Amino acid sequence: MDRNTIIGIILIFAIIVVYSIVTKPTKQQLEEAKRRRDSIELVQKQETLNRISPSATRDSLKNDTAALAAKKLQETKELKNEFGAFSNNLEGTKQFYTLENNLIKLVVSNKGGRPYSVQLKKYHRYDSLPLVLFSGDSTRFSLEFFAQNRNISTQDMYFKPLSASPVQVSDSSQSLTLRLEVAPNRYIDYIYSVKPNSYMVDFRISLNGMDSLIASNSGRLDLNWQIYSPQQEKGRKNEIQYTTLYYKYADGEVEYFNSRSTKPVSSDIPNRLQWIAFKQQFFSAVLIDKGNFLNASLNSETEPDSSMYLKRFSAVAGLPYESKPTLDYNLQFYFGPNSFNTLKKYHMNLEELVTVGKWIVKWINQFVIIPIFNFLNRYISSYGLIILILTLIIKITLLPLTYRSYYSMAKMRVLKPQIDEINEKFPKEKQMEKQQALMGLYKRAGVNPMGGCLPMLLQMPILFAMFRFFPTSIELRQQPFLWATDLSTYDSIVSWSTNIPIISTFYGNHVSLWTILMTITTILSIKMNDQATASSTQMPGMKTMMYVMPVMFMFILNNFSSALTYYYFLTNVVTFGQNYLFKALIDENALLKQINENKKKPAKKSKWQERLEEAAKQRGYNPKK
Repeated sequence: MDRNTIIGIILIFAIIVVYSIVTKPTKQQLEEAKRRRDSIELVQKQETLNRISPSATRDSLKNDTAALAAKKLQETKELKNEFGAFSNNLEGTKQFYTLENNLIKLVVSNKGGRPYSVQLKKYHRYDSLPLVLFSGDSTRFSLEFFAQNRNISTQDMYFKPLSASPVQVSDSSQSLTLRLEVAPNRYIDYIYSVKPNSYMVDFRISLNGMDSLIASNSGRLDLNWQIYSPQQEKGRKNEIQYTTLYYKYADGEVEYFNSRSTKPVSSDIPNRLQWIAFKQQFFSAVLIDKGNFLNASLNSETEPDSSMYLKRFSAVAGLPYESKPTLDYNLQFYFGPNSFNTLKKYHMNLEELVTVGKWIVKWINQFVIIPIFNFLNRYISSYGLIILILTLIIKITLLPLTYRSYYSMAKMRVLKPQIDEINEKFPKEKQMEKQQALMGLYKRAGVNPMGGCLPMLLQMPILFAMFRFFPTSIELRQQPFLWATDLSTYDSIVSWSTNIPIISTFYGNHVSLWTILMTITTILSIKMNDQATASSTQMPGMKTMMYVMPVMFMFILNNFSSALTYYYFLTNVVTFGQNYLFKALIDENALLKQINENKKKPAKKSKWQERLEEAAKQRGYNPKK
């Protein structure tokens, strides 16, 4: 037997083993096959007995019926042993009930009595399909507790409706009650209530007569809520950066998970919480407890890029339990958009779900940018025009700082010949002497070399505020402007489906025109400013970095909101216009003459320098010796 024959036999054996493993029936399939065989054998046996003796057939049927009844009784006993008094609710037919108003459509399943899906009527996905926050049997919403020495979960138990469905809300609040009846006068009610023109759903859990079943020393019940968050926007890479889990402490502080983490994130919160939010970029599902959850165990996991979902969220929140004949928990759901004005009306810090930054950036957005934007939105329907006017307002407000920056750079420009002369005078090994000579020149001329940078640094918070504002503004979602079909996501003039290594990872599979225009105008702006200073001769490495940065941002912002890159483009264009205006207003010859006059004046010592010299004299030190 040669080597090829041996290898062939081994491969055939391996294929047989793998095939037997793959095709091996599951336990459920084996049980189903056994039931079919038993039924077939019963029919065959009945036919045979019918041919032989009708009386024998009757006796056999009695025996088989008795066997089936005994098997059913055994299964019932096993269920009762596992679920106790709750075992009667494990069988049923899945049915769905709807509650809807003019804003939301909530579908509730009788299996688990849980929210099965939520549709937001005024919004659509990027592909024009209805926008559904979550849907399907993958969701979980169950009340879990310890009763009759058993761990009970309502997830797979069937509730019975006590009111008609569908529930259509028009001018007053309407409710749907689902009941899990354990025994006469012992039941759990889930009561959903929806008001007109509201994204808030009132949810009350009512326990009646359950004190005799639930362990009196439990101290808490657990509410287990899990959903898969589906992709809603065109830019998955950008959307997932704003999809994460938020929670609010009872004392008012709001925290959240790192949305950029690709690894599972979990946290056990020992403190009381007021609400837990499964947040998407523009929409959120929030569970609110008016009496505050005792604690919570929270988890967030990122789904693979091939999945239709972005992340899987789960929360197990504790409800305080007291052994009473009746016990109610007043909860709420918020199923709606991350609109700053809408969320703020509820006075629960839900507006923190809108990512507007921290510290000074947050204050600028909340008290400046958002009010101006909302004011313009009342009178102007085009969001592209609103962004243009907003840009002009910001640039005009910052005009004094911009002028001061340009004026300082103009001083540096007229001093450039003298700066070049000092640079040529001192060799590289005498950098200290050269810096001293330059600082002496600046001091005599009355020029601050950082005068052009400081005003620009003061404007940075505005740029960061806009970086936070535009990608999370739901008002811009699906709003077109020029070639951009949706200002909340990237504008694509060229796209491809082929995966190009490195390019697809860092740049994407499309070209955003607003990002290209932003990059070009930024480079031109840097070139214009570079000509106004002596930086090109002082820091050549810094000059190269300044030209590399716009290209880096082109890669970073290619997948971001087109409203953001459109704003940056407008900022560059307005800056060009301002610079040309300043150039016409500032007479550089007169400025140079003034600087030369300043050089003739004796340098004025600062009060700090005078105090230092006076202290030195008191110690007997004379700097003139």
